[in-house]
Amino acid sequence: MGIFGRKDTDTTTAAPGAVSPDLAALTGDYTIDPSHSTIGFVARHAMVTNVKGGFQDFTGSLHLDGGDPSLSTATLDIKMDSISTGSDDRDGHLKSADFFKIEEFPEMTFRSTAAEALGGDDYRVTGDLTILGTTKPLSIDLEFNGAAKDPFGNERVGFEGKSEILRSEWGLTWNAALETGGVLVSDKIKLTFDISAIKNAD
Repeated sequence: MGIFGRKDTDTTTAAPGAVSPDLAALTGDYTIDPSHSTIGFVARHAMVTNVKGGFQDFTGSLHLDGGDPSLSTATLDIKMDSISTGSDDRDGHLKSADFFKIEEFPEMTFRSTAAEALGGDDYRVTGDLTILGTTKPLSIDLEFNGAAKDPFGNERVGFEGKSEILRSEWGLTWNAALETGGVLVSDKIKLTFDISAIKNAD
């Protein structure tokens, strides 16, 4: 049934870019529900393990166009002082001038510039990611998880997404060399998104 109305019993393979006509029912504006959404990241630490973290304070919106997904848009605003990795010391370092300089750059933002249907429940959103005042393009691959009305009457849609960035491209260059070779923090950062959004009232 496509991105906005999955049928688990449908075993057909959608052609690339195919969109279900059922998408039209979900066309509209949505607000991301931060209490049921997560934005996370994974960095390689000391070349041997992964450190996972996320952001606790963010807002965002979606405009979904079921008839023409290319007209869909997304925005995201993240408060950088809400970064959390499970370590107060590490979080403090990330907020400092070595990394995110949150006093000078309190927010990270994403503004979509294009969207495309890849077929089935798979989509890609491309936009401008701004960190430390530097704006560069970012593509996020999304999978639609379904649509439902919750017990409170809210019409919800859900998406899972992933992407990767090289943090050095946004000026996040702090590092430390290891005695055994390599560096303390990887340049490549994996981004993860688990989004629940509520349709706005007409």
